Amino acid sequence: MKKIILAGGCFWGVQAYYDKVAGVKNTENGYIDGKFPNPTYEQVCNGSNHAEAVKIEFDETEVSLKRILDHFFQIIDPTLLNRQGNDIGKQYRTVIFYDNDEDLNFIDDYIEKIKNNFKKPIKTEVKLAPEFYPAEAYHQKYLRKNPCGYCHIDLSLVDELDKEFFED
Repeated sequence: MKKIILAGGCFWGVQAYYDKVAGVKNTENGYIDGKFPNPTYEQVCNGSNHAEAVKIEFDETEVSLKRILDHFFQIIDPTLLNRQGNDIGKQYRTVIFYDNDEDLNFIDDYIEKIKNNFKKPIKTEVKLAPEFYPAEAYHQKYLRKNPCGYCHIDLSLVDELDKEFFED
C-alpha cells in the first residue's frame, strides 16, 4: 500500500472525491504542517498554521501516483495561494506531502510537465510529510454523513477523468 497526503482546500470534498477513485483503499482527514502537535479544528481555524489535508492510501497495482496527481490537479486551482473555492485562509493552502525521494522526484517532474497548462505560476507546495494528526471523528467521511454539506469540488469529475483514462 502506498501513501500520499494532499492538502487541497476543505478536506471534506477532497476526501469524498478520493473515496470515489478506483484503487484508493483508505482516506483520512487531518491536520498537518502547523505550529504544534494534535491541533483541534478550532485551533486550525484560528491560526495554528496547519493545513486541512487528506491521507490517501492506494494500491499501486490499481492506480498510479500519476493518476492520483492527475485527479488532484483536476480538483484544485494550483495557482491560488491559501484558498480554494469559497474557502480562504492558510489552512486551505494546496500542498503535496511526500514520504521519500523517489516520490519527490516524480512529483517535481510531474509539476514541471503540467505547469504550462496554467496561465499563472503554480503555488502548490511540495513538502516532506511532517506528522499528520487525524481530524475529529465528525470530520471523517463528512459529506457521506451530510450529503447536503458544502463542497467546493465537483465530485462528478472523478468519473469524467476515469472515463477519459479508460478510453485512451
